[in-house]
Formats: sequence, structure tokens, C-alpha cells
Amino acid sequence: MQCRPAIRVYAMLWLLAGCVALAPTPTPGEAGRTIQAIYDAALPELSHDKQRHYAQRLYRISGDPAYLSPLEAHAQRLLRQLQDAIAGLAKPGYAAARSRELVAEHAQRTAKQRARRAMLAEWGEIAFGRKLLFRLVQSDYYGLLAEVPGHERALDYLAGLEWQSFLTDPEVIRIYAAQVANQAEFLHQLGVVDLRHETRRAFLEVYPPDATATLDEASYHNRLYGMTHMIIADSRYYQRWADPERHAWVLDAFAREIDRIVTDATADIQAEVALSFLLAGQPHHPAVARIRQALVAAIDPSLGIIPSPSGNADLIHGEHRNVLAIMVLTWPGQLHPGPDLSRQLPEPELLPVDNGEWQL
Repeated sequence: MQCRPAIRVYAMLWLLAGCVALAPTPTPGEAGRTIQAIYDAALPELSHDKQRHYAQRLYRISGDPAYLSPLEAHAQRLLRQLQDAIAGLAKPGYAAARSRELVAEHAQRTAKQRARRAMLAEWGEIAFGRKLLFRLVQSDYYGLLAEVPGHERALDYLAGLEWQSFLTDPEVIRIYAAQVANQAEFLHQLGVVDLRHETRRAFLEVYPPDATATLDEASYHNRLYGMTHMIIADSRYYQRWADPERHAWVLDAFAREIDRIVTDATADIQAEVALSFLLAGQPHHPAVARIRQALVAAIDPSLGIIPSPSGNADLIHGEHRNVLAIMVLTWPGQLHPGPDLSRQLPEPELLPVDNGEWQL
């Protein structure tokens, strides 16, 4: 995003905070609605990806058609991106070249980002495969996968990658446990391969329950993220309820560790832990109340949102933790799948590709 829109968003934050200032002791619902009012107003100023991330989550807990427009725009971009990727798969060396480009473009600002970049560089075409997998799953969420010509070629390509080695590698799990959980669920959802049992077993070998107390902060946070995403990805990102029996070991661990979670974990992680209980149909679990209290306390009353641990109140960089906080604080107890956009999008333009075939 260019600096000018970012400045507008930052200025808007201060203006809206004055209009929807928090009461001295807001209820969780009041606090969540304050954050939501600020982000709803700023939504057009956010990047496309932030708009998609925010609108998907708010749509799936509310069904509010006000969030459809950014999702329809995302679906159109998604179809074009998949068109390019599927056409590219017909060209020798395309996936390897794209993987190298993706690694080269990977953010390197933080030590965590640099570690993830170095890890991906060691896994050949996995970098491209991860991106393709995510986009195919997103199109499936929108009811559009069957409408993507050549999607079978993409699924066949994914089936040929070394997912089991990648997703069960201890170093990969230590660096990016949440994405390991996501990708295991995505591969199962698309019918490529079911590695959920293998990845869970590998995760528990890296993070055995009896060694949790010895983990440093970074490792503990990575472990928590991985566990929350086992439930969140299973829910297809807030589209359906998760099975509490299947994930009982995760929920039991969160319940045991709630004191450390509300003391040491970031607002993002705290919110995802609460969402894990909510998705498992346990809205009255004591851990949810503890986390709601912690999230309300984390809101800056002069801003109306949760700033970063360092005090940064930028709306763009804070979208992730704040939309999760909205969900936890305003949880309505209903889920809305999709949205199914198969009948809402205009007919896409057919474009020729190099091999002479017509692709979406």
C-alpha cells in the first residue's frame, strides 16, 4: 500500500476513536463493536489482502452482505491468479522458477521472516505449491473450484510434491507450526492426501506435553499457533463447527495453560485460543471469559483498538489481532459458510494461453 492511504487510515483511527470512545468499563460486546466500527469505516483504505482477511471472518460469523463486495473482488483476483498458475504448469521449469521468485520476494524484516525464507529455500517447489494450495482452497471456499478449467492439473501437480516430508519435518514445525496445520487440512479438504495424523504425531514429537514448561517464549507461541490452527483450519476458517472430541487434547492443554496464555501470549494468540473453544461449541468455558477480559484490558481507550505490544496503533498492521478480537468479543454463536459466489460473479473473460487452450 502506498504511504498516502496509510496516512489516511492512521488519521481516520484518531477521528473514529473520538466518535466511538469506549465507556470506562465496557462489556466485551461493547468493546468488540467499537473496534468493528473503526475497522468497518477504514476497510476501503486497507490493502486487498487485509480487506479479504477481515471481510471473510466478519462475514462468516455474521452473514452480513455488507462484507460481500471485497470478497467478490478477491474471488475475481483469485480466478486470474489460478489461470496464470495452471497455464504455467504446462511449461517445463515454471514451478521451480516461481518457487525461486517467491523465496526471493519473501519478507526479511524480522528474524522469524528470515528463518521462514531460509526454510522455504531448502524445499524446492514447496514454495510455489503452498501458494497454489492456498488459492485452490480459497476458490473451494467460494464454491468456484469446479469452475476453474484445468484445476485437476493443479491438484495432480500438488499430489506429486513431497508434502509428508515437508509437513513432518521437525525444523519446519519449529519455524511455522500454524502453516503446517493449515496445509495438512487444506490437502485433505481438496482430496490430495490426508496427512493430518502424521502431522499431529510429528508436532507432538517436537512439542511433547511434558516439556511445555521448558519452552522459551518464541517456541511456546509457535506451539500455541500450531494448535489453534488445527482447530481453525478444521473449521474451514469459521465456516463449520470443529469436533471437540477430535481436538480435546488441544482444548485440555489450553485450559491447563490459561494462566500463562493470558500473561505471556500476544493478543492474536489469546484470541485464537478463545476461538478454538468457541468453534468447538464451548462458549461458556472459563478460558473464554479469561481471554475476553484480557482482550478488553488490551484495548487502548483513547484509540478504541488493540495496539501492538510496542504501542503501534497502525490499522493496517493491527488488522489481524483486531479482527480476531472482534470475533471473540462479539461472538454470535452462528457460522455462515462461504460465501458461495458461484452464482454471483459475472461470467469471467476467457483468455488464450500459450499452449492454444482456452483457460478461465
